[in-house]
Amino acid sequence: MIRIAIIGYGNIGKAALDAVLTAPDMQLAGIVRRSVNVIPAELAGYKVVNSVDELGHVDVALLCTPTRSVPDYALQMLSRGISTVDSYDIHGGICDLRARLMPAAKANNAVSIVSAGWDPGSDSVVRCLMQALAPQGITYTNFGPGRSMGHSVAVRAISGVEDALSVTIPLGTGVHRRMVYVQLKEGADFETVKAAILADDYFRHDETHVQQVTSVAALNDVGHGVNLVRKGVSGKTHNQLLEFNMRINNPALTGQVMTACARAAQRLQPGAYTMIEIPPVALLPGDTDSLIRQLV
Repeated sequence: MIRIAIIGYGNIGKAALDAVLTAPDMQLAGIVRRSVNVIPAELAGYKVVNSVDELGHVDVALLCTPTRSVPDYALQMLSRGISTVDSYDIHGGICDLRARLMPAAKANNAVSIVSAGWDPGSDSVVRCLMQALAPQGITYTNFGPGRSMGHSVAVRAISGVEDALSVTIPLGTGVHRRMVYVQLKEGADFETVKAAILADDYFRHDETHVQQVTSVAALNDVGHGVNLVRKGVSGKTHNQLLEFNMRINNPALTGQVMTACARAAQRLQPGAYTMIEIPPVALLPGDTDSLIRQLV
């Protein structure tokens, strides 16, 4: 059994717990969270601690933390010889993070799987396969409509924001509109908060609209989706059209992908990886021969 620690217990942490508990080859070592004074009722019977050091042996830590804190948490776990899986979602920073974690993973005989959500993550694998099938062409990734967890977390980190919801609206050909709804803390200035949102790397490259609301909870919906389209050329044959669609619960799929990658982490050589570097069969429980008979 693979012993799993869940670091953080927000939306992704809760979904990761469900995925771990239903995995036939995994055992929950415990949950690490900042507050252990008030423990949610659903965690009764599970070990909830402040530090991973209180959990005994841990094979893999699922880093269910805000993206911008992933590098520090990953280095902390790797220094202990614990493999890590994260859902880091700043696309432009993925290669740098992989390079940063590689020496720590190798030095401590561990594995770090970076950006193992659904995008980046499982969608990255689909884009890779599409490009192999039609090497010459263009792929468009169209997100939504739906709630972006990473963008919503980024807004909640801005001073003066009590709660936030960022909804992604696909405009086609990989272009998106961001609709940001903010619930402000008492005394916060909306225009100051709006300017900070528009300047953030999560938003400054897209058309972004910011609105103040009295209650984000009244708007919240964790549904999301993606449409991947590639039109290209196979060999010398043009007009190959490939399409992939999903309509999903955002945190549930993220937690499931991370859990599958925790399994793969036990089957890889020490180092840092993205999902396109992992054999798909390594994500599944069971022996390889049986999976080949079933799936090939």
